[in-house]
Amino acid sequence: MTAVGEKTPAAPAARKSGFRPDVQGLRAIAVLFVVLYHSGVSWLSGGFVGVDVFFVISGFLITTHLLESLERDGRISFGSFYAKRARRILPASLVVGILTVLAAWIWMPPLLMNEVAKGAVAAALYVPNMLFAVEGTNYLAETSPSVFQHYWSLGVEEQFYLFWPAILAVGFWLSRRSERRLLVLSAVLMAVSFAACVALMSVSQPWVFFSLPTRAWELGAGALVAFLMRSGARWLQAAGTGALSWVGLALLLVVGLVYTETTPFPGYTAALPVLATVLLIIGGAAPGQVNANRVLGLRPFQFVGAISYSLYLVHWPLQVIPQVAVGEADPLPLWLRLALGAVAIPLAWLLFRVVERPVIAWPTLRKRSQLWTGAAALATSAALIATAGGSYYLTSARGETATNQTAGEETQLQKDPPGTGFVPENLTPPLEEAEADNPSIYASDCHRSQDSTDSSGCRVGENESAPLVFLFGDSHAASWYPALAELAEQGEIRLDTNTKSSCPSTDVPLLLEGVPYTSCDTWRQGVIDRIHDEQPDLVLLANYGAERPELEGGGDFATRWQEGLESTIEGIEGSGSDGSGADGSADGSDGDEGVDGSGGGSDGDEGVDGSGGGSDGDQGADGPVVDVLADVPDQGETSAVCLSKNLEDTAQCAVSRAEAFDPAVTEAEQAAAEATGARYVDLTAYLCNETMCPPIIGNVLVYRDGHHLTTHFSRLMAEPLGEEIEASLG
Repeated sequence: MTAVGEKTPAAPAARKSGFRPDVQGLRAIAVLFVVLYHSGVSWLSGGFVGVDVFFVISGFLITTHLLESLERDGRISFGSFYAKRARRILPASLVVGILTVLAAWIWMPPLLMNEVAKGAVAAALYVPNMLFAVEGTNYLAETSPSVFQHYWSLGVEEQFYLFWPAILAVGFWLSRRSERRLLVLSAVLMAVSFAACVALMSVSQPWVFFSLPTRAWELGAGALVAFLMRSGARWLQAAGTGALSWVGLALLLVVGLVYTETTPFPGYTAALPVLATVLLIIGGAAPGQVNANRVLGLRPFQFVGAISYSLYLVHWPLQVIPQVAVGEADPLPLWLRLALGAVAIPLAWLLFRVVERPVIAWPTLRKRSQLWTGAAALATSAALIATAGGSYYLTSARGETATNQTAGEETQLQKDPPGTGFVPENLTPPLEEAEADNPSIYASDCHRSQDSTDSSGCRVGENESAPLVFLFGDSHAASWYPALAELAEQGEIRLDTNTKSSCPSTDVPLLLEGVPYTSCDTWRQGVIDRIHDEQPDLVLLANYGAERPELEGGGDFATRWQEGLESTIEGIEGSGSDGSGADGSADGSDGDEGVDGSGGGSDGDEGVDGSGGGSDGDQGADGPVVDVLADVPDQGETSAVCLSKNLEDTAQCAVSRAEAFDPAVTEAEQAAAEATGARYVDLTAYLCNETMCPPIIGNVLVYRDGHHLTTHFSRLMAEPLGEEIEASLG
């Protein structure tokens, strides 16, 4: 299939492309950035920008070839183009995919094989980036990622290759075969993509990171360089132009050293590595000795550049699988991660020599119909899907997610639980269902998403004479919903739930993926305003402070967390019906009480020992009672995954009590409660004994991941939580 236009005269020799050692060396720098970054080299904290370098290079080379085809033949042979791309990209990626699935099946916990299979199928269908965008994956996060997560960039490139030739062919026809008009059209498209990349960062960073529309501008930058290099501009041939490559190399190194996982990315910050690559490509084409080609042309760079694609493919599973096999709670030492990165080099060379190069040059595929290449690609993709499906089936068939022992059914929690030392066959919920054991407010959208500013709550409970309780906080507050809903259904309280993902009720300015989390501020203030209007009897604050989310302006986290919690409590306590403003200030009509943190106790003699903040439970005459719920233990890794490989010894998955909490954050929350007269409610005794916090109590799984309670366990907490509510309300 071809796009046909009038054949144009042959291009001058100066417009012809050829092998460029400097670009090969640039490939080496890009892949070494990525490998060293993933190997834990802390000083190269921005090594992830190596992928952006690859995007620019790919856009430059592909567009150069396509423009030459349009100029030489007046058309693009789509069949030939896609066949060449398939021979170049697919064999190595699909072979590595199959081997990755097999390695994961051997060494990774059985519970993760579902995720492995999903990643493999997405890779085989060339849409892994879309899978990770939908799942909201944070590529820069420190948690365990998918073994196929690095395939996201291949997905972006493959999707770009699908559309870009057609765009150029149609644009060539519409512009009446004018390359200059085609350049303008391409520049407009890239500008739109860049604008979307910047604008949508505050909406959904995962979609911006993984999707083609918001990444196309990076490949497009390389495409614009291809247009520029064919323009014949005199300054391109000036010897001094070569200095641009040194500027680009220096800029790329600075970005690699300065950028971190907290840098808002991609967005506008991606422009710097893209610009650096553009300067390197332009400067490297200049004549003379001024450019950086001597450095980039060194034999080590040429070797690594030649195997860069294979090295990119093999390095990631080598890092992820061993780490998951030993458990996220035990990070691999730096020397071992570096050794795994080094081992990737000979494996990449082997893949390059045995798979990548032979398939590209295979006469059977090169000389026969392009349908042969398509058929081979489909067959290999089918093999990857079959391998993924087979490994998942075998894992499921083995049924190795519990022992054949049973545990006593847990109906009433006791303090200092010893925990169950094995995974019982009557575990509730089963390990394979733990991740989905969310409170019902997730399915009903009562738990607000990150982009939502809806501060309206959801009510549970029909006993109009029961006290009104507001639950207010992030997803850790949502973990308490099943317990509180149980109390509401029993008629003991009326519940108004107000929770939002990654948005604590603590009044602190947050950064989410490096971008100000303004929707959180709006939502939080909206809930406080509703508290002013509704005047509940009690407000329960619960948050995941131990996560230490990034704050605007930096500073000591614990200090700012305490100040923010005090601000929230004071705003709530000053919301009384006898006069309050939207800013949470009370009028202090009796002259003896305000919102200065003195509390609501008439004698001022009660603190934060769990006995309540005011006489007869009246915390303040001008606002609701406020309880600060102590956070739940942080297990450090997903309990269900750890338990799936330690069925007979669950103690291997229990975290010590000393390591389960962030002491500075705990002290900050206690101090904030004391300073404001709020009550600090600590139910840790039901979750931990004196030494550890077990992942299974009786026959109930405590955590659905590493730090959120399962719905089943939360319901069991209804009785002790109800007792604390009764004590607070007097």
